[in-house]
Amino acid sequence: MTLSPFLTEAVARGFIAQCTDLDGLDAALRAGRLGGYIGFDATADSLHVGSLVQIMLLRLLARHGHDPVVILGGGTTRIGDPSGKDEARRMLNDAEIQRNCEEIRKVLAPFLSGARFVNNADWLDGLLYIDMLREVGPHFSINRMLTFDSVKLRLEREQPLSFLEFNYMILQSYDFRELYRRHGVRLQMGGSDQWGNIVSGIDLARRTDGATLFGLTTPLITTSSGAKMGKTAKGAVWLTAGRLSAYEYWQFWRNVEDADVGRFLRLFTELPLEEIAVLERAEGAALNAAKKRLATAATALAHGEAAALAAEETARRTFEQGAAADTLPGITVPEAELAAGLTLVSLLVTSGLCASNGEARRLIRGGGARVNDVAVADEAHRVTLAALREGAVKLSAGKKQHRLVRIG
Repeated sequence: MTLSPFLTEAVARGFIAQCTDLDGLDAALRAGRLGGYIGFDATADSLHVGSLVQIMLLRLLARHGHDPVVILGGGTTRIGDPSGKDEARRMLNDAEIQRNCEEIRKVLAPFLSGARFVNNADWLDGLLYIDMLREVGPHFSINRMLTFDSVKLRLEREQPLSFLEFNYMILQSYDFRELYRRHGVRLQMGGSDQWGNIVSGIDLARRTDGATLFGLTTPLITTSSGAKMGKTAKGAVWLTAGRLSAYEYWQFWRNVEDADVGRFLRLFTELPLEEIAVLERAEGAALNAAKKRLATAATALAHGEAAALAAEETARRTFEQGAAADTLPGITVPEAELAAGLTLVSLLVTSGLCASNGEARRLIRGGGARVNDVAVADEAHRVTLAALREGAVKLSAGKKQHRLVRIG
């Protein structure tokens, strides 16, 4: 079966984990413009790479002529989503939530210039508790709610789940129905941990309004080594320059693992699939070029093309022009990171002595990596403060390429 253009590309790029009714959604997409939404709670004043799959899916929806909608969770943030959490989130006051909503909208604007933005505080804050319980409560089964992962996993781990958090599913379901009633939105999208909340909203609208709504979830994205996407030794990879510079953002994508290049090009850029198919087969110097293509394309979406090209040029001057010298310009790492221990593999890449994690591992296995002129053959070797000699650590790749690592 040939799917609608949006679903065809979403499948090809790896965006879809589950869909409540693929045939029904396909028919609705073919019938005309369809509104689809994703919600973002205002738990911080920015979003990070962990939210990027959902953001890119909204962009894809827009590129195929449909209507992306963003819910800013001014209301639901006051409760906190228990999905994927072992403990309750810190309670924010109303001023913090409002500020975070405003900042998140600024983060999303470059990605979603034509999207409709709404705030669920507009309808949730005015609800009368008893009236809502009488109208909505009969349509929710506690027995069923206990089977959804957002609740079940917390209970299985014997972690407390407050009654406040237990209400989150009901409010997210209410959001879906409210968007359907106000704006005709019929599709909710989200991460795979949102499946139970999405299904509950579809069920509520069917019971109360006789509406046919749809849900689609994206897979949990991890690196090929199993690490959670968007987490580094320095913490979260934020989407705003106020928390992470465009150059550091570019470097994050430049240093992804070799095995992730093709998948990340499909998910996090809008390069044609035909070009990506060529790039992901690259090896050696061509693979490094593919990583730069990924880094520049991904950075352009978040920070603009000018910032992305400037970051690429800074990296070229820093790492490529200096490669001819016996001793490359030194680099500085935070003292706390070196105290905790940084892998030799990561330092070789960060320093520019190696272009990728794979190249660094091959260098170590081949006996070409040295720390303070001592050969290191263990790929898991960690460099700590104990390696400092006169305030620096000397890294070597082969006999001629050296770089000093200092703390700052």
